[in-house]
Amino acid sequence: MRTIFFGSPEFAVPCLDALHEVSDVVAVISQPDRPAGRGLAMRAPAVKQRALELGLGVSQPTKVRTAEFAERLQSLEADVAVVVAYGRILPRAVLEAPRSGCLNVHASLLPRWRGAAPIQWSIVHGDEETGVTLMQMDEGMDTGPILASASTRIALDDDASTLSERLSKMGAALLREQLPRYVAGELEPRPQDDAAATMAPLLDKSDGRVRWNKPAQAVHNQIRGMNPWPGAHTVLGDRHIKVHRALATTLDPEGARPGEVIALDPEGILVACAEGTLEIQELQESGRKRVDARSFASGRGVAVGDCFTSEGNEG
Repeated sequence: MRTIFFGSPEFAVPCLDALHEVSDVVAVISQPDRPAGRGLAMRAPAVKQRALELGLGVSQPTKVRTAEFAERLQSLEADVAVVVAYGRILPRAVLEAPRSGCLNVHASLLPRWRGAAPIQWSIVHGDEETGVTLMQMDEGMDTGPILASASTRIALDDDASTLSERLSKMGAALLREQLPRYVAGELEPRPQDDAAATMAPLLDKSDGRVRWNKPAQAVHNQIRGMNPWPGAHTVLGDRHIKVHRALATTLDPEGARPGEVIALDPEGILVACAEGTLEIQELQESGRKRVDARSFASGRGVAVGDCFTSEGNEG
């Protein structure tokens, strides 16, 4: 079985490993190297780094909507291509280049959370379950027929980082098991229910702005979903604060303003929300190290009655 792999970030690496185990990977397509870190040194995508370790050829085209690129893929005479978090929408000519088309490993239970950030939005919206879907690709945004899926519960302490790691391994296992069956014609594609679809748009830094006028559980979900990027951020006086870890409680804030500090205890800073109270456990002032709530309260100064606000003076 001759295959092509499209992918870029760390999430896609286990799927590349799985594809390498069950097929002859004749090409790996990844995003171009980009500047990263404080020094803005050029950094290769995780998929490129792993492909080179495996001795696979890597291409990093700046354009995929060209006749030349599609013709090059056709010349590889691949049976199928697998796309995992590549980062670009592929045109019809590319999708049809392999004999059996292109498949995608998507980090949600489609049709829920089509789009660029399914892991983050599933947590933000309080979903109890998510998973991975193997689907046939068409020209739409994650709209193609479903071939197979696997599900997992979202734990209360999961954040986008821990859930991403688990789903990446699940996607690899699904691919390893189901791709040979697909090429053998043993899988029956199942159309998605478009009426049940929800969208997971690309994240923006503003999505991490903590809205204290929401219930504590919603704020907690936002903090988990936005970790590690863009991070849940708020303001205390003139200080910009990133909240790394917190816990929703049912403690009644009774008359406190949303965002108001109602108590300090050894475990955290208790902050009123529209409903319930959030216990901030780890946080970080801009330009300083991440610390636990006790260290922050004693070293930076926060008192009962102080009020966290959203940037832009929104509650």
